[in-house]
Amino acid sequence: MRLKTKLIHAGIVGDETTGAVSTPIYQVSTYKQDAVGDFRGYEYSRTGNPTRHALEVLISDLEGGHAGFAFGSGMAAISSVMMLFNAGDHIVMTDDVYGGTYRVMTKVLNRFGIESTFVDSSNAAEVEAAIQENTKAVFLETPTNPLLKVTDIAEISKLAKSKGLLTIVDSTFMTPYLQQPISLGADIVLHSATKYIGGHSDVVAGLVVVATEELAIDLHTVQNSVGAILGPQDSWLLIRGLKTLGIRMEETNSNAIRIAEFLVAHDAVGKVYYPGLETHTGHDVMKKQTTGFGGMISFDVGSTEKTTQLLKKLRYFTLAESLGAVESLISVPAQMTHASIPAERRQELGIVDGLVRISVGIEDIEDLLEDLEQALA
Repeated sequence: MRLKTKLIHAGIVGDETTGAVSTPIYQVSTYKQDAVGDFRGYEYSRTGNPTRHALEVLISDLEGGHAGFAFGSGMAAISSVMMLFNAGDHIVMTDDVYGGTYRVMTKVLNRFGIESTFVDSSNAAEVEAAIQENTKAVFLETPTNPLLKVTDIAEISKLAKSKGLLTIVDSTFMTPYLQQPISLGADIVLHSATKYIGGHSDVVAGLVVVATEELAIDLHTVQNSVGAILGPQDSWLLIRGLKTLGIRMEETNSNAIRIAEFLVAHDAVGKVYYPGLETHTGHDVMKKQTTGFGGMISFDVGSTEKTTQLLKKLRYFTLAESLGAVESLISVPAQMTHASIPAERRQELGIVDGLVRISVGIEDIEDLLEDLEQALA
């Protein structure tokens, strides 16, 4: 079964009892037991819900993993994965991660004794140098947010395995349609499903897929204990969103390449970050490990004043947090998604005040190009 077909036919399809084509929304908290401990697959919806289960089986099938898990947000997914570790454990992290990931590692999980070191994971030597005696995992975000740095998942996974470490990959920007980290050696892949998987700016969710039964047992224990689960209504929305993920990602990818090339040629734009450009340092790695380059582009217009002017003039790019929707979105990372990262740290990474990030949608490409042209002018 090819991937675009799998998006529609994988997992648990429909409802055998009624013949419903769409997976029903089981808006239920508890389930009748035939006798004490004798129940029909479900006992309490924190532990398991049929609609959430259908989504979890689907995302596991798409990622080629052992089991999937659906959480109330991307950050709930990341936090729950980190609860697999113990006080005193150390994680090597990609440096250019989403601001919320940086915040939870340095403001919350550190208080429970989980240590982290942030390095440029696109450089395997830096990753290896950061490994300590108490290191338990390497956490990768690729491509990164917002500078679109690319890490070779297979290379780092091989390194991690040689050291007895887990490899965790945040694959939000790529989705399982363009990138499948488990096939490249990763142990855990996660998504902020709020983004491309949902795709319509109407749900907040997180998804995790693990490669082994042992990890599945451990993560289910965390999920059931902590209770950071996704509700049935939102689970259904993600199942619906996944059905069109293939055609949405193809259109987004096509639009993004055109926009990146336009920005590179524009006099008002400085550096452009997009791995689909042959000049991007991670271009060859992306070609090797993905089937497309995605819809995220960052570019520098030089100053906060110029970003303000640009934002006022745009008509089809909506100023908003988040990404991965059918509509094109635009943000200023230093003031929005990455404001939780200290200013000096942002400067070190290259998240400058004039940096603009766009999430390319599926509008007509000519309208998007014309909009950028008039706003930059």
